[in-house]
Amino acid sequence: MLSAKIKEETKSAHQQLEKKVVEKLKAIRSEEDYADFLKYFYAYFSTVEKAITPFITDELLPDHKERRDSSYLKRDIEALVGRVDALPEVRIPSMSDVLEAMGALYVMEGSIMGGSIIVKMLEKNGIVDGISFFSGYGETTGQKWAVFTAVLNNIAKSEEDETKVIDTANQTFSCFENLFDTVTI
Repeated sequence: MLSAKIKEETKSAHQQLEKKVVEKLKAIRSEEDYADFLKYFYAYFSTVEKAITPFITDELLPDHKERRDSSYLKRDIEALVGRVDALPEVRIPSMSDVLEAMGALYVMEGSIMGGSIIVKMLEKNGIVDGISFFSGYGETTGQKWAVFTAVLNNIAKSEEDETKVIDTANQTFSCFENLFDTVTI
């Protein structure tokens, strides 16, 4: 199954990104710091969303319009500081087909799974506002992930297809990690 293979073959890139994110989270001391941190997520996710939009259709993923997206990040930032400005420049992998789009979406949807940990880390520093993005799908998070992985498992028709999805997922993790090199919290 592609969902198991992609998890294993992106493990290193995922861990490297996670390490950077946790390091930046630990440095957050105020709502302003948190809003600045969220701007990196917002800039990256909104850019990736624009790139995958032509390929992630209702036919492919029927509930894609109900899924969490960068608008949650925008609202979280606005709730904290009232405006979204000074966004970092973003570089993402190229997206030219549904396989690449699903590789990128794997990273974005997978970020939901760690959201509750991020919320707990923020709460320890007294930050309880602006967490709608990291709150994921609440009680339906597992169901949403199962729907996504079922689609993912059926999208690749060959080993070459699987490699394309996995390569794009790895690039998506790496580009996001590189963006965090510019965070100055």
